[in-house]
This record gives sequence, structure tokens and C-alpha cells, in this order.
Amino acid sequence: MKAVAYSIKPFEKEYLAKANQKKHDITLISNPLSLETALFAEGKDAVIVFTNDDVSANVVQRLAEMGVKYIATRSAGTDHIDKEAAAKYHIKVANVPQYSPQAIAEHSVALAFALSRRLIKADYNSHHFNFTNDELIGFNFHGKTVGLIGLGNTGLAVAAIYHGMGCKVIAHDLNFPAGSAIVKQASLQEIYATADIISLHVPLTHATKHIINKDTIALMKTGVMLINTSRGALLNTADVIAALESHKIGYLGLDVYEFEKGLFFEDHEDDLVKDALLTQLIHRDNVLITPHQAYLTRESLQEICNQTIKNLDMWHQNKCVGKACVCANNCRTAVAIAISH
Repeated sequence: MKAVAYSIKPFEKEYLAKANQKKHDITLISNPLSLETALFAEGKDAVIVFTNDDVSANVVQRLAEMGVKYIATRSAGTDHIDKEAAAKYHIKVANVPQYSPQAIAEHSVALAFALSRRLIKADYNSHHFNFTNDELIGFNFHGKTVGLIGLGNTGLAVAAIYHGMGCKVIAHDLNFPAGSAIVKQASLQEIYATADIISLHVPLTHATKHIINKDTIALMKTGVMLINTSRGALLNTADVIAALESHKIGYLGLDVYEFEKGLFFEDHEDDLVKDALLTQLIHRDNVLITPHQAYLTRESLQEICNQTIKNLDMWHQNKCVGKACVCANNCRTAVAIAISH
């Protein structure tokens, strides 16, 4: 199968080559997919994309006109792909339904640790030979209530870590797993009202967009810690900034940002004009932002590449990709699942 992989970073190449074993003819380019760069897909059977690629209806149409029959995304999330447009042009779509949930979970908890113990400020001070303990007081996680919104593979991995630390873990998911001994099922209202730490582990859908907004924030405990390693638009960023200013939100850890497309995964240090909302966030010492790197472990990268090549293998054999199928007419994705990941 001939394919072109967009938004490829140098560190991905060895993992993709190891997974592919020269089975497929894959062109690797660093450019993100857009109307302009779609021309690189000329003569290809498939395109391989990532989360910040533009796979909107117009782009999908352009790909179809060039003969592309398959879209494989190197991610679990598929909100960047217009699946209805893909179905219209008979293009099959696949994702990586699961890859090292521990990678995301560990990064999520790392954000929480670093915020609580003010590690960034402590490290900055130490590098300037300031070894005072002023403004470095944190809190114990043991005994705190952690509220998880979404209890799929990643949410369960997060729950296990917090449970092992002696936290009370509560969670909300429309498909709450039966028989969990470490997590108590809770409503969203209960999570907002009682959790000291709220961690988001849901996909971005119409139902979950801006699930964190001024109204839901108002229900939260004053000084709550909020962690998001899922999708940026789960938060209404303007409302979150207002809550930080009023001290309603005491700590904010983000690995994603509502307006990250065209910004994250690239170096914008020399840009004369910086994103205004993001600038407001990064200048606060109770906010920690990482550049969509929660997935970025050696194990995770290899799993992502292995599944991506497996998807190409199955299509090449004219077979369904099974659980990786995210076509619009797939019964698994046609069901409106608001809180699940």
C-alpha cells in the first residue's frame, strides 16, 4: 500500500520503520495536512495523520479526488477528522483505539505532583541559587478526593495511581465499569462539589465540549486542582482564566489547549505576536502547561506505530480493522457516548 504520513517528527521515524518493516511504501513529511499540502497524497492509497492535521470536509474531498481510500490517525481521538465527509467519499477511517494508557495517566499525575509541590518554581529558584522555602508549601495527596471525568483505559490507570497513594477516587462515565474496587461511581455534580482534584479523561464530542465552564466551575470547591490531558476544548479557556483570577481554581495542569492547532508541536519562540489566552495562562505560577506530550514515551510511540501499520495491513488485505474502525457508519462509533475514553 502507498501512503503519505503527515506531521511526522524526527523521533517518530525509527518507530514507524520498525513497525513497517518495509511492507508499505510510506512517504514521511513534516508538513501538517491541509488543503495546500494534500497534493502530497497524489497517487497514494492512504494518508496517515495526527491530531492537529486538518482533516475537515474540504480536505477530505480533495483527498478523495486524488484517489485516497483510507485515513489512519496516529491517535485515539478523531475529532480532527470529518468522518461524515469521509463516508460520503467512501474513505475508510481508523484510529489507534488504545496505546499505553499508563503513559497518559503517569503524565497526568506528574502534572498534579508538580503543581502541588511547586516544583517548577523551586527548580527555577534553585538554578538562581535561591534556596529559600518561601511560597513552596504544597499539600498531601493522601486522603484527598480525586474526581475523574471519564473512566476508560486511561481513567482506570489514573485511578489506580491515586488509589495507591491513599486518595478517595470517584468517577463519572456513562459506561462505568462493573466491579471496580478502587473507584466509586459518582455524578458529575458530586465530583464538582466534593473533589479536591478533578482530572479529565474523555474524548471531545458535542456533549463534552466546554464541559468545564463558568457554571460547572461555580459548583467546584474553592482552590480545586484541575488537570486536563485529553482535549483542549473540554475547557472554556476564558472561563478557566476568570476562575484562576478569582482563586476558585487553585491549580491548573494542561497538556492540551483549546486553540493549540497550528501552535503545539512547533517552535513559536520567535513569533512577534503570541496567543493572548495562552500568554495569560503561562504567566501564572499556579498553572503548568506541557505541549501535548502525555503520550510521548518510547513504549507508547511503538504501540501507536504498530497499530497504524496493522491498520494498513488489514486494509491492504481488504479486511476491516476491527476495534480501530472509526468510520461514521460503524455501529461502535454511531452510538453517542458522551463520557467515555
